[in-house]
This record gives sequence, structure tokens and C-alpha cells, in this order.
Amino acid sequence: MSDSEDIKKPVKPNLAGSKNKKVKRKRKESYSNYIYKVMKQVHPDTGISNKAMIIMNSFVNDLFERIAVEASRLAHYNRRSTMSSREIQTAVRLLIRGQLAKHAMSEGTKAITKYTNSK
Repeated sequence: MSDSEDIKKPVKPNLAGSKNKKVKRKRKESYSNYIYKVMKQVHPDTGISNKAMIIMNSFVNDLFERIAVEASRLAHYNRRSTMSSREIQTAVRLLIRGQLAKHAMSEGTKAITKYTNSK
């Protein structure tokens, strides 16, 4: 026997556990589907690039975080342990100005009404 026959190659362990299973990827949550659906409602003939979608997703995440932080601060100022729709609404009014704030208010109120009626 030669030396090459005696040496065994190391076997890489299968991360999934068995040979038949595929390794599952970690899911990355984003608002991409929702952004795309809204864009198609407003501009049906318009597309969006992947880079633009990443930017829009970052924008939505940033705005969501700003609203949450501001609403939390308002609840803390008023010595409340729970954020309500009132704190969210006030936070949106403080962060978003003008006509856009009015549209955000009406859409938010509509969403809350729809949610409470579905219960």
C-alpha cells in the first residue's frame, strides 16, 4: 500500500444535519413588497431598481424608528407606560410637516378604524 491510500481526507460536516436537507437561509425582513405594491397603485407603469428599493426600505425603517422614539419620549413625558395611538399621532405631527402630515393623519385614522371594526 502506498502512503496516499492510508491518508483519509477530512469530511466536512453537513450544517443541516443530514445529506438530504438544505441549509435554510436566515430571513431578512423588509418593506420591499409593500413599497412595490403602493408604487404600482400610484404609478402602474413605473418600475424600481434594486438599489432604489434598498434606499426606500432604509427610508421607511428610519422614519418608523424616528416615530417610535418620539412617541416613546412623549409617553415618558406624560408619565405613561403604554404608547397609544395618540402618542403615535402626535409624534407623526412633530416629525412630518404640512400637507404630508395631514395625509398621514387621515391614512392612520383610516387604518385604526379598519382595525377596530375588524375585531
